[in-house]
Amino acid sequence: MAKVYELYDRDFVLWTEEQGAALRRAKDSNLPLDWENLAEEIESLGKSQRAVLNSQIRRILRHLLKLAASPASDPRAGWRATIRDARAEIEELLETSPSLRREVSEVIKKQTAAAAKLAGDDLESFGEPAADITTRLEHGFSADEVLGDWFPDQPG
Repeated sequence: MAKVYELYDRDFVLWTEEQGAALRRAKDSNLPLDWENLAEEIESLGKSQRAVLNSQIRRILRHLLKLAASPASDPRAGWRATIRDARAEIEELLETSPSLRREVSEVIKKQTAAAAKLAGDDLESFGEPAADITTRLEHGFSADEVLGDWFPDQPG
Protein backbone atom coordinates (compact mmCIF):
# COMPACT_ATOMS: atom_id res chain seq x y z
CA MET A 1 0.00 0.00 0.00
CA ALA A 2 2.87 2.40 0.60
CA LYS A 3 3.51 2.40 -3.14
CA VAL A 4 -0.01 3.74 -3.83
CA TYR A 5 0.50 6.57 -1.35
CA GLU A 6 3.90 7.36 -2.86
CA LEU A 7 2.34 7.62 -6.33
CA TYR A 8 -0.14 10.21 -5.06
CA ASP A 9 2.76 12.45 -4.08
CA ARG A 10 4.87 11.67 -7.17
CA ASP A 11 2.28 11.86 -9.98
CA PHE A 12 -1.25 12.95 -9.16
CA VAL A 13 -2.71 12.35 -12.63
CA LEU A 14 -1.34 8.83 -12.82
CA TRP A 15 -2.67 8.22 -9.31
CA THR A 16 -6.18 9.30 -10.35
CA GLU A 17 -6.10 6.99 -13.36
CA GLU A 18 -4.92 4.02 -11.31
CA GLN A 19 -7.37 4.67 -8.49
CA GLY A 20 -10.30 4.98 -10.91
CA ALA A 21 -9.36 1.66 -12.51
CA ALA A 22 -8.90 0.02 -9.07
CA LEU A 23 -12.33 1.20 -7.94
CA ARG A 24 -13.92 -0.28 -11.04
CA ARG A 25 -12.18 -3.60 -10.38
CA ALA A 26 -13.31 -3.55 -6.73
CA LYS A 27 -16.97 -2.77 -7.45
CA ASP A 28 -17.96 -6.42 -7.00
CA SER A 29 -17.12 -6.20 -3.29
CA ASN A 30 -19.90 -5.98 -0.73
CA LEU A 31 -19.11 -2.39 0.27
CA PRO A 32 -22.15 -0.14 -0.29
CA LEU A 33 -20.43 2.46 -2.45
CA ASP A 34 -21.40 4.07 -5.74
CA TRP A 35 -18.36 2.54 -7.40
CA GLU A 36 -18.80 3.83 -10.94
CA ASN A 37 -19.50 7.45 -9.98
CA LEU A 38 -16.75 7.37 -7.37
CA ALA A 39 -14.28 6.15 -9.99
CA GLU A 40 -15.43 8.82 -12.46
CA GLU A 41 -15.06 11.57 -9.86
CA ILE A 42 -11.51 10.52 -9.04
CA GLU A 43 -10.62 10.34 -12.73
CA SER A 44 -12.16 13.78 -13.29
CA LEU A 45 -9.55 15.20 -10.92
CA GLY A 46 -6.90 14.07 -13.39
CA LYS A 47 -8.92 15.43 -16.31
CA SER A 48 -8.96 18.85 -14.68
CA GLN A 49 -5.15 18.74 -14.57
CA ARG A 50 -5.17 18.04 -18.33
CA ALA A 51 -7.54 20.97 -18.86
CA VAL A 52 -5.08 23.26 -17.05
CA LEU A 53 -2.25 22.00 -19.26
CA ASN A 54 -4.30 22.65 -22.41
CA SER A 55 -5.31 26.12 -21.25
CA GLN A 56 -1.80 27.23 -20.26
CA ILE A 57 -0.23 25.91 -23.47
CA ARG A 58 -2.89 27.70 -25.54
CA ARG A 59 -2.12 30.87 -23.55
CA ILE A 60 1.62 30.56 -24.26
CA LEU A 61 1.07 29.85 -27.95
CA ARG A 62 -1.29 32.82 -28.28
CA HIS A 63 1.34 35.19 -26.95
CA LEU A 64 4.27 33.58 -28.77
CA LEU A 65 2.35 34.05 -32.02
CA LYS A 66 1.70 37.71 -31.23
CA LEU A 67 5.39 38.21 -30.43
CA ALA A 68 6.32 36.55 -33.71
CA ALA A 69 3.83 38.52 -35.81
CA SER A 70 3.38 41.95 -34.28
CA PRO A 71 5.81 44.81 -34.88
CA ALA A 72 4.29 46.74 -31.93
CA SER A 73 6.76 47.38 -29.13
CA ASP A 74 4.57 48.47 -26.22
CA PRO A 75 2.67 45.23 -25.55
CA ARG A 76 5.69 42.93 -25.95
CA ALA A 77 6.79 43.10 -22.31
CA GLY A 78 3.29 42.16 -21.16
CA TRP A 79 3.11 39.25 -23.60
CA ARG A 80 6.47 37.98 -22.41
CA ALA A 81 5.35 38.28 -18.77
CA THR A 82 2.19 36.32 -19.56
CA ILE A 83 4.26 33.59 -21.20
CA ARG A 84 6.63 33.39 -18.23
CA ASP A 85 3.64 33.14 -15.85
CA ALA A 86 2.02 30.34 -17.88
CA ARG A 87 5.34 28.48 -18.08
CA ALA A 88 5.62 28.66 -14.28
CA GLU A 89 2.08 27.29 -13.94
CA ILE A 90 2.94 24.39 -16.23
CA GLU A 91 6.19 23.73 -14.39
CA GLU A 92 4.25 23.38 -11.12
CA LEU A 93 1.67 21.16 -12.80
CA LEU A 94 4.35 18.88 -14.25
CA GLU A 95 6.02 18.61 -10.85
CA THR A 96 2.82 17.21 -9.31
CA SER A 97 1.82 15.21 -12.40
CA PRO A 98 4.96 14.33 -14.39
CA SER A 99 3.04 11.83 -16.53
CA LEU A 100 1.48 14.84 -18.29
CA ARG A 101 4.91 15.69 -19.74
CA ARG A 102 4.48 12.97 -22.37
CA GLU A 103 1.34 14.78 -23.60
CA VAL A 104 2.91 18.22 -24.11
CA SER A 105 3.81 17.87 -27.81
CA GLU A 106 0.34 16.59 -28.69
CA VAL A 107 -1.31 19.37 -26.67
CA ILE A 108 0.80 21.93 -28.56
CA LYS A 109 -0.41 20.52 -31.88
CA LYS A 110 -4.00 20.42 -30.65
CA GLN A 111 -4.01 23.97 -29.24
CA THR A 112 -2.12 25.75 -32.03
CA ALA A 113 -5.13 26.48 -34.25
CA ALA A 114 -7.19 27.90 -31.37
CA ALA A 115 -4.24 30.00 -30.19
CA ALA A 116 -3.68 31.31 -33.72
CA LYS A 117 -7.32 32.38 -33.98
CA LEU A 118 -7.15 34.15 -30.65
CA ALA A 119 -3.84 35.83 -31.49
CA GLY A 120 -5.15 36.91 -34.90
CA ASP A 121 -8.27 38.38 -33.31
CA ASP A 122 -6.11 40.21 -30.76
CA LEU A 123 -3.89 41.74 -33.45
CA GLU A 124 -6.79 42.69 -35.71
CA SER A 125 -8.60 44.37 -32.83
CA PHE A 126 -5.61 46.75 -32.64
CA GLY A 127 -5.52 47.30 -36.39
CA GLU A 128 -2.60 44.96 -37.05
CA PRO A 129 -2.63 42.34 -39.81
CA ALA A 130 -2.78 38.74 -38.66
CA ALA A 131 -1.24 37.33 -41.86
CA ASP A 132 2.19 36.85 -40.28
CA ILE A 133 0.65 34.37 -37.84
CA THR A 134 -0.06 32.02 -40.74
CA THR A 135 3.57 32.25 -41.82
CA ARG A 136 4.76 31.36 -38.31
CA LEU A 137 2.33 28.43 -38.15
CA GLU A 138 4.12 26.78 -41.06
CA HIS A 139 7.06 26.17 -38.70
CA GLY A 140 5.06 25.30 -35.58
CA PHE A 141 6.48 25.32 -32.07
CA SER A 142 8.45 22.65 -30.28
CA ALA A 143 7.90 21.64 -26.66
CA ASP A 144 11.25 23.27 -25.81
CA GLU A 145 10.15 26.56 -27.36
CA VAL A 146 6.81 26.50 -25.56
CA LEU A 147 8.07 25.42 -22.13
CA GLY A 148 11.64 26.74 -22.15
CA ASP A 149 13.08 30.25 -22.02
CA TRP A 150 12.74 30.81 -25.77
CA PHE A 151 11.02 33.87 -27.27
CA PRO A 152 10.62 34.75 -30.97
CA ASP A 153 12.89 37.40 -32.41
CA GLN A 154 11.42 40.83 -33.00
CA PRO A 155 9.47 40.71 -36.29
CA GLY A 156 10.51 42.66 -39.35
